[in-house]
Amino acid sequence: MFKKLEITAVHVTSAEDIKKYATKKIGELDNYLPKHARESAHVEIFLKEFKNSSKNPFVCEVNMYLPNKTIVVKEKAPSLSSAIDAVESSLKIQFKKYKEKHEGGKNRRHLLGRLSKKNLKRW
Repeated sequence: MFKKLEITAVHVTSAEDIKKYATKKIGELDNYLPKHARESAHVEIFLKEFKNSSKNPFVCEVNMYLPNKTIVVKEKAPSLSSAIDAVESSLKIQFKKYKEKHEGGKNRRHLLGRLSKKNLKRW
């Protein structure tokens, strides 16, 4: 769970239920981050409902402040829970890219070292 998680709901009817759902879905995503980023991550969730829009009246926007990067994901959907689910899947993809870029690469070097040792023993 993130240490700093702020949720703001605008024009939402059942705000407490939706806030719990958003906390559950987005709060568990810290497992996808590297260890150094978990400690200083700050998350802001904005939930909005537009009365005039007929197709996709619900918007979920997540701003995540990580070391060296800010991730912003915004999704529109016919229901607020589906918008939160769409944001969750988008965040998982962004976390994967962040982890590949900012992780040290130690795992790859060790893997290549093991492969080369096995190949030398065969020859």
